[in-house]
Formats: sequence, C-alpha cells, structure tokens
Amino acid sequence: MWEEIVGWEGWDEVGAAGAWLITLCLLVIGLAGSVLPVIPGHLIIVMAAAFHWFALREESGVEWWTFVVLIGLLAASQAYEFVSGAAGSRWFGGTKWGAIGAILGAFAGIFFLPLGLILGPLIGAFAFEALFAKQEIRQAATSGMGSAVGTVSSLVVKVMVGVVMVVWFLVDVLFIG
Repeated sequence: MWEEIVGWEGWDEVGAAGAWLITLCLLVIGLAGSVLPVIPGHLIIVMAAAFHWFALREESGVEWWTFVVLIGLLAASQAYEFVSGAAGSRWFGGTKWGAIGAILGAFAGIFFLPLGLILGPLIGAFAFEALFAKQEIRQAATSGMGSAVGTVSSLVVKVMVGVVMVVWFLVDVLFIG
C-alpha cells in the first residue's frame, strides 16, 4: 500500500505544498513572536528557513547566504534588545549604575511576563540610581523612564527585523533561488 502512495505521480506536489504550508505557518508564528515576549520569533523564522531547506532540498530555493543573513539579523536584534534599556537609561542622563540596574531589571523582568519586560528595566534603573548612584528621586525616575523608552524601542526594532527576515527569506526563495 505504501509503495502505491509514494509511487503516485502527484506525491511530489503534495509534499511541496505541505512543506510550504508548514514554512508559512512558522513564518507567521515567528512574526507574532516578534511582538509577543514568550515566543522566540526570530529564532522561529530561522527555523522556518531551515525546515524549508531540509524539506525541499535543492527545490527549496534557499541559498546558504540566506542562513548567514538571517542568523546575523537574529544576533543583532538580540544584542540590541539586551542593551536597549541600558542605552535608554544613559541617553536620558542616567549613570552607569542606572544602566546596570536596567540590565539586571530586564533579566528579572523575564520572570514577570509580559509587563516585567518593560517594568523590570524601569525599576532596576530607578533603584540602582537611587541606591548606588545616590541620585535624587527625580533624576532616578528620569533614568528609569529612559530605560523603559529604550526597551519599547527594542520592541519596535524586533518587529522591523522580523519583517525584514521574512521578506529576505521570501525574496530569496521566490525570486533569487
């Protein structure tokens, strides 16, 4: 029976359609993960490209350099997300203590999703400015708000990078490869 199924002339088209369906679903989940903090969106987009290549091999249209670009964008986005709260704190006049507090607050905020991702750096920068840098409440609050602004900017960057990753993959597969 299996030989008859696999020997069917339309089997290749069904397999390709199934691979495309799974790839597109992974790409949509990856884009959603660019916004939702509990889903590793950019990693899922890279996994979609890898799945597409493994499922269709030569017919996939995925070039090796696409993986380099996608992984580079993933790494750059993660690095930006990691330092954005600290950079925002410094941009708003915070000290190195505010930046350290923002980074530690971002780590602590992971355990209190989704609000912890914004409140963690804000509270961390504020607390470190007040406790260690001996800043007045107003300056500590300004540093904390800066870390929140930096964190929100990282969400915007994550969405833009996610869209660029999906477009890059689709252009490679549909027009170049």
